[in-house]
Amino acid sequence: MKKVTDQDGQSADIVAGNIEQLKALFPDAFTEGGVNFDVLRQLLGDASVLDEGEEKYGLNWHGKKQARQIALTPSTGTLLPCPEESVDWDTTQNLFIEGDNLEVLKLLQKSYANHFKIIYIDPPYNTGRELIYPDKFQDNLDTYLKYTGQVDSSGAALSSSREVGGKKHTGWLKMMLPRLRLAKRLMHEDGAIFISIDDEEQANLKGICDEIFGQENFVNMISVNMKNVAGASGGGEDKRLKKNIEYLLIYAKNYEGLTPFNNTYDYIPIIDMVEAYREEGKSWKYTTILFDEGAKEYVGSAADGEGNEIKIYRRNNPDIKSIAQVMTLESLSEEQAYTKYASKIFQTAMPQSSIRPRVMEKVDELGVSGDLWSIEYIPRSGRNKGNVYEQFYKGDSFRLFAWLRDVSEEVDGRLYKKEMKGTFWDFASETKNLTKEGNMPFPNGKKPLKMMQRILEMQSDNTSAVLDFFAGSSSMAHAVLAQNKADYGSRSFVMVQLPEPCDEKSELRKLGFETISAVGRERIRRSGLKLREQAENLNLDSGFKAFELSSSSIEQWNPDRNDLEATLLSHKDHLVEGRSEQDVLYELLLKRGIELTVPIEEKEVAGKTIYSIGYGVLFACLDTSITKDEVDAVAGAIAEWHKELQPETDSHVFFRDSAFADDIAKTNMAAILEQNGIAHVRSL
Repeated sequence: MKKVTDQDGQSADIVAGNIEQLKALFPDAFTEGGVNFDVLRQLLGDASVLDEGEEKYGLNWHGKKQARQIALTPSTGTLLPCPEESVDWDTTQNLFIEGDNLEVLKLLQKSYANHFKIIYIDPPYNTGRELIYPDKFQDNLDTYLKYTGQVDSSGAALSSSREVGGKKHTGWLKMMLPRLRLAKRLMHEDGAIFISIDDEEQANLKGICDEIFGQENFVNMISVNMKNVAGASGGGEDKRLKKNIEYLLIYAKNYEGLTPFNNTYDYIPIIDMVEAYREEGKSWKYTTILFDEGAKEYVGSAADGEGNEIKIYRRNNPDIKSIAQVMTLESLSEEQAYTKYASKIFQTAMPQSSIRPRVMEKVDELGVSGDLWSIEYIPRSGRNKGNVYEQFYKGDSFRLFAWLRDVSEEVDGRLYKKEMKGTFWDFASETKNLTKEGNMPFPNGKKPLKMMQRILEMQSDNTSAVLDFFAGSSSMAHAVLAQNKADYGSRSFVMVQLPEPCDEKSELRKLGFETISAVGRERIRRSGLKLREQAENLNLDSGFKAFELSSSSIEQWNPDRNDLEATLLSHKDHLVEGRSEQDVLYELLLKRGIELTVPIEEKEVAGKTIYSIGYGVLFACLDTSITKDEVDAVAGAIAEWHKELQPETDSHVFFRDSAFADDIAKTNMAAILEQNGIAHVRSL
């Protein structure tokens, strides 16, 4: 139990508390000067601010208010299930959604709020051409439907090749802002977003991310080498230098609560490094093996800065050999020698440390001599903090042993040098065969699989949910599967991709792929099958549920103003003709905030199909007719199933409104269910 302090006795600073809560919810309404009340009003739903004056200090452009408003406008669409395009439909936890990501992000808000620990996106770089993603906000879903040919295409000519004059940055920013705002709501409190970008919009992207996520939640800007200079664009007669660097911008949802990232490393085969040093005339230091540590003789103790004991040992008759000697003695290749003796190979160095001079001073005081020494002490910091650690020194100058094992790792019987990477990543070598990585040819812009896996490795939780809403060829989905295979993880993914047409002359078209979304689905199928065959992890989830964006399966109520009474009492079927019960069920999941991967069970009762969704969180019977005589049987079956699965939960039950012969049958159904603890009964 906590004690009451003087501070606890003070009254709360209500204003400060309110401001902190508002800043957490709406960081883009705060600037260096305080609260931007116009922005706050708009974020709270006041659309009248659109008609007022120019925005105040910040990253502003024409149409920013409209861009912000579209993120606040609900979607009228739905996601239609596509089991025939899916893999392991009944068991997988992964999703692939075809559709405009703006609408899809809106539809995911209820079911996946605060869900994703990693969001990665590789949005289209601003090349000056028209963006394929619709930015006609007033049309909303209609623009997407026209683009994809689902409705009349009149007036919706969207091309990815038309030049856009004078509005290059504006169009790109209008496209990005609402999507990032929606993405933030989907981020886990311990989550981070990674955004690939080039130098054309890097500054603008950081500006809107500072507004949306808050400057205090900026984590890093990583420079990524994607091309060797010889293959980079630019240069020649152009005034610009060769362009080979891209950027990876990282923001946390809550920096203070973010679990620190794991360190990232490049893994280079030791033998490759040795040969590279030799060719470049550099000195490779790790060439000596401590074959035998020698007999351990205690000679005395020194003390660290806090007075803790440092035990000093002389090593008598040690055996130290060079790599070359061992190769000759044991008839080993250089690579074999490094692999066999990896744990005993060292170099010596002259470190700046407070321990070494204390040890040297004590040995000099004791008047003892030797060539090899070791000490035992408990470090106060570093990776060995709090544990007894042994350290070796050589010669009169006490040169410290630096072990190869501390900077290397054995993987599948081969020794690799681990080089810690900071904010410069080099993936130029990975791009040589990038176009066909994942066994799928793809145009420029594809990111290396190893880069995607590095992002996943940075997150210590290998059960994380991952979102990519500019999925392209689904590199991130492939990476999730590959990383789960590597570390026995159970990460899940949600990929979102517009059905952008493949170029008529592309290799993809020759292979029969009409859209980029089709390419993404096929890459997941192929990579998943291959990884599953190789995996020791029998529980590897290599499947996905496929969905496509469309208009709602539930018609909006459109009353007859001249005969409201007849409209209210009509039993018209409000479900769109041609939609299946499965289509309606998944729309109910979205509307009720239930994840799309929950199990759906069904039972037959009195010739009617009853569905249990998410272990009884929701029930539905979508038959077109339920007679008075069938009400008791259906209601009783639902009540019994509810008691079996969710006895303490007030589940929701849905029926077709037109299924009931009259209001008496409908009332009886509701009454029976309410008597059994189910008060939320709805009709469609």
